Amino acid sequence: MTYRQRLPFFIFIDSCIVLTAIFFSQFLVGATIHVITFSVILSSAVILISHHLFSFRFNLYKKVWEYASIGELVVILQTVTFSILIAAIFQQFILKEISFRLLMTTWILHLLFIGGSRFCWRMYRDTVMNKPNSKRNTLIVGAGSAGTMVARQLLKNNDSDLSPIGFIDDDRRKQSLDVYGIPVLGGINLIEKKVKDYDVQNIIIAIPSLSKKELQRIFQECAKTEAKTQILPMLEDLMTGKVAVNQFRDVKVEDLLGREPVKLDIDIISNSITNKTVLVTGAGGSIGSEICRQISLFHPKTLILLGHGENSIYAIELELKEVFQNTDIEFVTEIADVQDAGKMVTVMGLYQPDVVYHAAAHKHVPLMERNPEEAVKNNLIGTLNAANAASWSGVKTFVMISSDKAVNPTSVMGATKRLSEMVVQNLDRKSTTKFVAVRFGNVLGSRGSVIPLFKNQIQKGGPITVTHPDMIRFFMTIPEASRLVIQAGSLAEGGEIFVLDMGEPVKIVDLAKNLIKLSGHSVDDIGIEYSGIRPGEKLYEELLNKEEVHSDHVYPNIYVGKTSELYLEEIEELIETFSDMEKEALKNRLLQLANHKVVSQPLLSG
Repeated sequence: MTYRQRLPFFIFIDSCIVLTAIFFSQFLVGATIHVITFSVILSSAVILISHHLFSFRFNLYKKVWEYASIGELVVILQTVTFSILIAAIFQQFILKEISFRLLMTTWILHLLFIGGSRFCWRMYRDTVMNKPNSKRNTLIVGAGSAGTMVARQLLKNNDSDLSPIGFIDDDRRKQSLDVYGIPVLGGINLIEKKVKDYDVQNIIIAIPSLSKKELQRIFQECAKTEAKTQILPMLEDLMTGKVAVNQFRDVKVEDLLGREPVKLDIDIISNSITNKTVLVTGAGGSIGSEICRQISLFHPKTLILLGHGENSIYAIELELKEVFQNTDIEFVTEIADVQDAGKMVTVMGLYQPDVVYHAAAHKHVPLMERNPEEAVKNNLIGTLNAANAASWSGVKTFVMISSDKAVNPTSVMGATKRLSEMVVQNLDRKSTTKFVAVRFGNVLGSRGSVIPLFKNQIQKGGPITVTHPDMIRFFMTIPEASRLVIQAGSLAEGGEIFVLDMGEPVKIVDLAKNLIKLSGHSVDDIGIEYSGIRPGEKLYEELLNKEEVHSDHVYPNIYVGKTSELYLEEIEELIETFSDMEKEALKNRLLQLANHKVVSQPLLSG
């Protein structure tokens, strides 16, 4: 019913309740059935009118009683109490005598009947109208404010197919207690047992302040069960109203990295990007496109999207123009190949960018092993072309995207990345442009990542193929990688290799198991097969060579590497002769140059 429809109904019901309370009080106090007297009638009229006036004053008729709680009880208490006080004043000045026992009894019955009528309606809805019907038993991890809010919403929402049967919380003070009639069953270590005991089909993680490591621990316990695991939306999304408290999302693999995201220094970045002209090579790729998104948040004057693939450049252009349509950012597209030195000079000279982010590269390790000449052309020569053009046109900062595979490389891709680092570090010595490189590990969700491959294998029913049971990698999300690149550009003094301290490395097989679980399957259903290490691969990756390390961070969680020995004459000779070399000879030469100094022990592996 609408407010206008229910208002007459409530006025009628409350009038009957008030009169009943008054006349029944007279019966109790006077011990007689002759309850209708002149003073009682006058007092009844005063109490009835006062009740309705205060009901409007305190919005009693606007309350949604299916959600009645302490706040509504206070409103009822105020309305009833003030009505009785007005009646007492009336009796004192008009009737010259206050019937204290009658008014006190009336106050008690009035409060009981009005409050009882509202809360009886709530109980009826909770126990009859909202009676669970084939709902799925749900365990809520976290008995704090967020968890209790989730439980309350699930209890009230008749459309939800989830029925909360218990909380899980490590706080011993809450264990064995009830919240909204739902027991706190124990700590996180009991999740597997309680899922079996209570036939739980769903688990909801409802702790907004949860760190990545704590979430990882909880999920590992949930993964031991067959229950579907979901998580409460981000707190800021709840506060801004983007999502409701009962709109749970699935746990994502990036939630389980066990590392907190890098926080940006907004002021420093704004100084280097806001109202400046920025160019991004490889702008259509997974990393390049995310760099463009992140840069746009800082409102550059012009953002040049340069890439070789017209479809991907067109897609990111459309996206950015739609998202940032209410800004003054000018988005410019350039279809160009970084292997074309002349085009690079033309583009740089035309737009005179302040900052260049060089993300264009071939990154697929096995493909580059089979096509080393293409790795040289795109990764090494392409970087040299873009860097020379940037130096010639007076670019202030040039940021090259590198890889952890550039450290003690065993692959063609890693070797070309390491040689590209040498190229830009050498240019930094003789150019006014500040040249830096940024290294990071594998990126979740990028086109070359194992995640899309694993997801595709799961969709086909398995098995997932993992190269080796002990294969470990550093992982980060695409937004994290892009933010690091932008932050590095703002911190650049020239010649550095910036590296993110990426925390604990992740076993690929554990990542595969988590993905299987997140997809709603079991490892036994999908299966995992080991295919063997591919050419060019290592069991682990490193982030810095021993001789490159500065012990101090230049920014929280960001290291900077020292400049190691550069082999520019050899690199120039390689560029001149690589097209005449056999594939194997070229691969060997690349690895020889890139590994001029070999370090046996990994650094920053934990």
